[in-house]
Amino acid sequence: MPKLDLFRRFEIDQEAISREVEDALGTRVPEEMEKLYTESIKSFEVGSILKGRVLAITPTEVIVDGGYKSEGAVPSEEFEDLSEVKVGDEIEVLLEAVEADSGLIRLSKRKADRIRGWERIVTQYKEGDVVKGRVMRKIKGGLLVDLGIPVFLPASQIDIKLPGDIGEYIGKEVTCKILKIDEARQNIVVSRRKLLEEGREKQKQQLLSEIQVGELRKGIVKNIADFGAFVDLGGLDGLLHITDMSWGRINHPSELLSIGQEVEVKILDVDKEKEKIALGLKQKLESPWTKVEGKYPPGTKTKGQVVNIMPYGAFVKLEDGIEGLVHISEMSWTRRVNQPTEMVSIGDTVEVVVLKVNKEKQEISLSMKQVEANPWDVIEEKYAPGTKVKGKVRNLTSYGVFVEIEEGIDGLLHISDVSWSKKVTHPSEVFKKGETIEAVVLSVDKEKKRVALGTKQLVEDPWEKKVSEKYGVGDVVKGRVTKLTNFGAFVELESGVEGLLHISELAEKKVSDPKDVVSEGQEVEVKIIKLDVGQRKLGLSLRQATNRGALQEAEKA
Repeated sequence: MPKLDLFRRFEIDQEAISREVEDALGTRVPEEMEKLYTESIKSFEVGSILKGRVLAITPTEVIVDGGYKSEGAVPSEEFEDLSEVKVGDEIEVLLEAVEADSGLIRLSKRKADRIRGWERIVTQYKEGDVVKGRVMRKIKGGLLVDLGIPVFLPASQIDIKLPGDIGEYIGKEVTCKILKIDEARQNIVVSRRKLLEEGREKQKQQLLSEIQVGELRKGIVKNIADFGAFVDLGGLDGLLHITDMSWGRINHPSELLSIGQEVEVKILDVDKEKEKIALGLKQKLESPWTKVEGKYPPGTKTKGQVVNIMPYGAFVKLEDGIEGLVHISEMSWTRRVNQPTEMVSIGDTVEVVVLKVNKEKQEISLSMKQVEANPWDVIEEKYAPGTKVKGKVRNLTSYGVFVEIEEGIDGLLHISDVSWSKKVTHPSEVFKKGETIEAVVLSVDKEKKRVALGTKQLVEDPWEKKVSEKYGVGDVVKGRVTKLTNFGAFVELESGVEGLLHISELAEKKVSDPKDVVSEGQEVEVKIIKLDVGQRKLGLSLRQATNRGALQEAEKA
């Protein structure tokens, strides 16, 4: 019978084949033979797995004898390494289809491998078992891992913390735990994270049972925050607070540590109930405060670096771990310091004197000003009353002028000591900020750190001789209007001698505004109606002087 006819007869009814065999033999097939024959026929059904032998190898396909009268072809791409396949090799293939026209059968090694792999997996493993496999590729939602068949490793189950790029696992061997086996869909989900968490839990319990306060342990820096760093001790993270990192000042933990760095730390405290561990780095070394009293006794002069500035003062580092405070009141003998930044900046090197040391509180009080002698101690000798000085106008206020007579020492020139006679409403009428002026020291208060100055005292007081000898009540004199106010006018009789012409003494009639009668710069004839040399006051009257002049004219007539 031709080969093609035999192949076509493969598809005819099993019962008909059985009858033909019986007719040919002339007897009924025993039950055992019939059963064997039935199994043989079933093995060539589409979808069944066949054992075949490699007959030929081409660049595109591998020809396989499936054990029947017809050969089958397997695409060469289904072999991982075609160079390892040899003629005569026995392989398992899946019968995918029978091509009636050509008589060839279409085979698949890949699908056969998958079915066998699935059968092996479901036979060998169950949910919860640990398996190893190599990551094949990345797919939506996770990775495919080769366990003989591709299994799904979700991205959320790759690690305890979701990795930045799951593609970095491709080609690597991973150990996972089987989460779910779905036989109906032939799908398996595995988890690497579950395995890691279980292992970490065991490590944690062992760590908590062994760890002791005071011992040294090595760990890996896992995370860094503003307040400190978390160190993995093997199953549990301990907190290394920023204040326990260094005896010196650090602004951020990243100045000392980096993620992934191995560090040796000291166990400071263990709370097994809350599963919290406090760690220390600086405690591995002796505290610099141990010998601070002997190294920095009060009165010691030393240098340090400004490391921090607060509204109340500046912190100065004397050495690593040792800082002292220069209070704002200890920055200058003479300057009125409102903000420490007026005197120092962070990073400045300053000379200081140790005032006080408190070892228990780890505090040192420092002074910048006491490095030098207090200039106020000799101020009375240097600036005795009557001393003429020159200084720069540093500030103008409504009540006077602050004049810097030497660096850091200001004297106050009160508005009342600017002129003997001129009525000064504000110092800006006479002085400008930054100009150099001459003045006389009037008094010095060492305790209150005050120096009183005057400029009018540079000249003779015109009232002492000129007024008392030259003028008297009732005299009619001439003068010039120098200033108008709402209550009258000031009239200068001569240089340094000025009197008040009250508004009620301007005219016989009621005057609402002095401008209605006189103007600045106008020459007027007035009568002296009041004279007080002690208080330097002259009262004048235009009204009485005018009436007197009118009376004299009438008498002449």
